Amino acid sequence: MPSRRNHPTDKLQVREMTIDDLSEVFHIGEEIFTADYSPSLYRTWDEYEITPLFNSDSELCLVAEGAGKLLGFALGTTVEKHNSPWKYGYLVWLGVRRHLQQGGVGAALFAEIKRRMREQGVRMIIIDTAADNKAGIDFFRKQGFGNVQKHVYMTLNLSRPHRRKPENVDG
Repeated sequence: MPSRRNHPTDKLQVREMTIDDLSEVFHIGEEIFTADYSPSLYRTWDEYEITPLFNSDSELCLVAEGAGKLLGFALGTTVEKHNSPWKYGYLVWLGVRRHLQQGGVGAALFAEIKRRMREQGVRMIIIDTAADNKAGIDFFRKQGFGNVQKHVYMTLNLSRPHRRKPENVDG
Protein backbone atom coordinates (compact mmCIF):
# COMPACT_ATOMS: atom_id res chain seq x y z
CA MET A 1 0.00 0.00 0.00
CA PRO A 2 1.48 3.40 -0.97
CA SER A 3 2.39 5.84 1.78
CA ARG A 4 0.15 8.86 2.33
CA ARG A 5 2.87 10.83 4.07
CA ASN A 6 2.24 14.56 3.66
CA HIS A 7 -0.89 14.02 1.59
CA PRO A 8 -2.72 17.34 0.99
CA THR A 9 -5.85 16.11 2.80
CA ASP A 10 -3.87 15.35 5.98
CA LYS A 11 -4.80 17.90 8.64
CA LEU A 12 -7.63 19.20 6.48
CA GLN A 13 -8.99 22.50 7.75
CA VAL A 14 -12.11 24.28 6.54
CA ARG A 15 -12.10 27.98 7.21
CA GLU A 16 -13.68 31.22 6.09
CA MET A 17 -12.21 32.58 2.88
CA THR A 18 -10.02 35.66 3.12
CA ILE A 19 -9.28 38.27 0.50
CA ASP A 20 -5.88 36.63 -0.03
CA ASP A 21 -7.65 33.41 -1.13
CA LEU A 22 -9.69 34.99 -3.93
CA SER A 23 -7.11 34.50 -6.67
CA GLU A 24 -6.45 30.85 -5.84
CA VAL A 25 -10.18 30.08 -5.53
CA PHE A 26 -10.69 31.67 -8.94
CA HIS A 27 -7.97 29.48 -10.47
CA ILE A 28 -9.33 26.29 -8.90
CA GLY A 29 -12.75 27.16 -10.37
CA GLU A 30 -11.14 27.75 -13.77
CA GLU A 31 -9.65 24.24 -13.64
CA ILE A 32 -12.95 22.60 -12.71
CA PHE A 33 -15.79 24.57 -14.28
CA THR A 34 -14.78 24.50 -17.93
CA ALA A 35 -16.80 24.15 -21.11
CA ASP A 36 -16.12 20.40 -20.86
CA TYR A 37 -17.77 20.41 -17.43
CA SER A 38 -20.90 21.99 -18.83
CA PRO A 39 -20.88 23.18 -22.45
CA SER A 40 -24.04 25.24 -22.02
CA LEU A 41 -23.56 26.37 -18.44
CA TYR A 42 -25.97 29.22 -17.89
CA ARG A 43 -23.78 30.56 -15.14
CA THR A 44 -20.20 30.60 -16.30
CA TRP A 45 -17.24 30.66 -13.96
CA ASP A 46 -15.56 34.04 -13.74
CA GLU A 47 -14.32 36.47 -11.12
CA TYR A 48 -17.82 37.90 -10.79
CA GLU A 49 -18.96 34.61 -9.27
CA ILE A 50 -16.68 35.07 -6.27
CA THR A 51 -16.53 38.74 -5.37
CA PRO A 52 -20.26 39.50 -4.92
CA LEU A 53 -20.68 36.48 -2.63
CA PHE A 54 -17.49 37.32 -0.74
CA ASN A 55 -18.66 40.91 -0.26
CA SER A 56 -22.20 40.01 0.83
CA ASP A 57 -21.98 36.59 2.49
CA SER A 58 -18.33 36.14 3.47
CA GLU A 59 -19.24 33.80 6.33
CA LEU A 60 -20.61 31.39 3.68
CA CYS A 61 -17.50 31.58 1.50
CA LEU A 62 -15.25 28.78 2.69
CA VAL A 63 -11.99 27.16 1.67
CA ALA A 64 -10.49 23.79 2.51
CA GLU A 65 -6.79 23.85 3.21
CA GLY A 66 -4.29 21.05 3.75
CA ALA A 67 -0.50 20.87 3.74
CA GLY A 68 -0.43 24.65 3.26
CA LYS A 69 -2.41 24.50 0.02
CA LEU A 70 -5.99 25.38 -0.94
CA LEU A 71 -7.77 22.19 -1.94
CA GLY A 72 -11.29 23.42 -2.63
CA PHE A 73 -13.98 25.95 -1.86
CA ALA A 74 -17.69 26.40 -1.18
CA LEU A 75 -19.59 29.59 -1.98
CA GLY A 76 -23.07 30.07 -0.62
CA THR A 77 -25.71 32.61 0.22
CA THR A 78 -29.08 32.81 1.92
CA VAL A 79 -32.41 33.86 0.46
CA GLU A 80 -35.51 35.11 2.24
CA LYS A 81 -38.66 35.19 0.13
CA HIS A 82 -41.44 37.68 0.69
CA ASN A 83 -44.45 36.07 2.38
CA SER A 84 -42.49 32.93 3.27
CA PRO A 85 -41.56 32.04 6.84
CA TRP A 86 -38.61 30.00 5.58
CA LYS A 87 -35.05 31.11 5.04
CA TYR A 88 -33.28 29.22 2.26
CA GLY A 89 -29.61 28.47 1.78
CA TYR A 90 -28.23 28.31 -1.72
CA LEU A 91 -24.94 26.52 -2.30
CA VAL A 92 -23.86 28.37 -5.42
CA TRP A 93 -20.51 26.67 -6.07
CA LEU A 94 -18.61 23.75 -4.54
CA GLY A 95 -15.28 22.93 -6.13
CA VAL A 96 -12.43 20.59 -5.25
CA ARG A 97 -9.18 20.19 -7.18
CA ARG A 98 -9.67 17.37 -9.68
CA HIS A 99 -6.96 15.09 -8.30
CA LEU A 100 -8.47 15.32 -4.80
CA GLN A 101 -12.12 14.70 -5.64
CA GLN A 102 -13.72 11.82 -3.73
CA GLY A 103 -11.18 12.31 -0.93
CA GLY A 104 -13.48 13.92 1.64
CA VAL A 105 -12.68 17.58 0.87
CA GLY A 106 -16.11 18.30 -0.65
CA ALA A 107 -17.89 16.55 2.22
CA ALA A 108 -15.93 18.60 4.78
CA LEU A 109 -16.75 21.85 2.96
CA PHE A 110 -20.42 20.92 2.72
CA ALA A 111 -20.61 19.93 6.41
CA GLU A 112 -19.25 23.33 7.45
CA ILE A 113 -21.43 25.41 5.13
CA LYS A 114 -24.47 23.40 6.27
CA ARG A 115 -23.56 24.06 9.91
CA ARG A 116 -23.20 27.79 9.24
CA MET A 117 -26.46 27.97 7.32
CA ARG A 118 -28.28 26.17 10.12
CA GLU A 119 -26.87 28.71 12.60
CA GLN A 120 -28.28 31.48 10.38
CA GLY A 121 -31.77 29.97 10.52
CA VAL A 122 -31.81 28.27 7.13
CA ARG A 123 -34.50 25.60 6.88
CA MET A 124 -33.71 24.25 3.41
CA ILE A 125 -30.54 24.19 1.30
CA ILE A 126 -30.86 24.31 -2.47
CA ILE A 127 -28.26 23.34 -5.04
CA ASP A 128 -28.42 23.04 -8.78
CA THR A 129 -26.34 21.06 -11.21
CA ALA A 130 -26.62 19.73 -14.73
CA ALA A 131 -28.95 16.75 -15.11
CA ASP A 132 -26.08 14.71 -16.60
CA ASN A 133 -23.64 15.52 -13.76
CA LYS A 134 -23.80 12.03 -12.25
CA ALA A 135 -20.84 12.57 -9.93
CA GLY A 136 -22.34 15.78 -8.57
CA ILE A 137 -25.79 14.25 -8.12
CA ASP A 138 -24.28 11.20 -6.37
CA PHE A 139 -22.22 13.47 -4.09
CA PHE A 140 -25.23 15.54 -3.04
CA ARG A 141 -27.38 12.44 -2.49
CA LYS A 142 -24.68 11.19 -0.09
CA GLN A 143 -24.98 14.50 1.75
CA GLY A 144 -28.72 13.88 2.26
CA PHE A 145 -30.25 15.74 -0.69
CA GLY A 146 -33.31 14.31 -2.38
CA ASN A 147 -36.18 15.43 -4.55
CA VAL A 148 -34.08 15.61 -7.72
CA GLN A 149 -35.93 17.79 -10.21
CA LYS A 150 -35.13 18.02 -13.88
CA HIS A 151 -35.83 21.25 -15.66
CA VAL A 152 -35.76 22.33 -19.25
CA TYR A 153 -32.87 24.55 -20.17
CA MET A 154 -32.69 26.03 -23.64
CA THR A 155 -30.12 28.15 -25.43
CA LEU A 156 -30.03 30.22 -28.58
CA ASN A 157 -26.56 30.84 -29.99
CA LEU A 158 -26.74 34.32 -31.48
CA SER A 159 -23.41 33.95 -33.27
CA ARG A 160 -24.97 31.50 -35.72
CA PRO A 161 -27.56 32.34 -38.38
CA HIS A 162 -30.98 31.31 -37.13
CA ARG A 163 -33.70 30.03 -39.38
CA ARG A 164 -37.04 29.55 -37.77
CA LYS A 165 -38.54 26.18 -38.48
CA PRO A 166 -42.27 26.19 -39.22
CA GLU A 167 -44.38 24.82 -36.43
CA ASN A 168 -46.57 21.82 -37.08
CA VAL A 169 -50.16 23.02 -37.13
CA ASP A 170 -52.96 20.53 -37.32
CA GLY A 171 -56.21 21.33 -38.88
